[in-house]
Amino acid sequence: MNKIKIIIADDHELFRNGLKELLIKHKDIQVVDCVGDGKEFLEAIKNTEDIDIALLDITMPNMDGFEVLNRIKNLNSNIKPIIISMHDDGIYIAKCAKNGAYSYLLKNTDQDELIKVVRIVHKGKKYFSPKISEKMINYMSEQTISQDILSKKETEVLELISMGLTNKEIASKLFVSKRTIETHRANILRKLEVKNTAELIKKATKIKLI
Repeated sequence: MNKIKIIIADDHELFRNGLKELLIKHKDIQVVDCVGDGKEFLEAIKNTEDIDIALLDITMPNMDGFEVLNRIKNLNSNIKPIIISMHDDGIYIAKCAKNGAYSYLLKNTDQDELIKVVRIVHKGKKYFSPKISEKMINYMSEQTISQDILSKKETEVLELISMGLTNKEIASKLFVSKRTIETHRANILRKLEVKNTAELIKKATKIKLI
């Protein structure tokens, strides 16, 4: 039987050792190495052939998971990365997927799910659970909205509003009339479907316009 050869990169020793013990219970899986950061990971794969899967944390010292994903991609390696992280924000998930992750798991994922994903990814298939996919899609939808909803001038005005400037101060800074800024502000409120500046700042922050 050809075993699935795995390397684990996580800066928490207890977690990576626990993960190793869990994985090696399965006869078709071999944990080749465990390392504590991205630099150690790159050194390890230089000295080890035929790694199938890398289980990567995102937040590691020296070199984080995002950088490791980029390095794997640039090396044209056959290693298939799976992210195991405590972060469930859409921005993390989308960034990892864009940079070549085959899957994204949370650290509270149960054993059966983990083993299932390892076997799916080993076959060259990507797997993102419905919950993870939803978070990623929601984030990407918000990004599309934020890029398209406001004009360039409205985005500029919004940024100055977020800095606490009054309509008069913004008008002076942009060399336009106060009335023009009032019109821009009204359009921004309407487009983002909010009623006042406080709601505007909250909404704009949420969808990453500012």
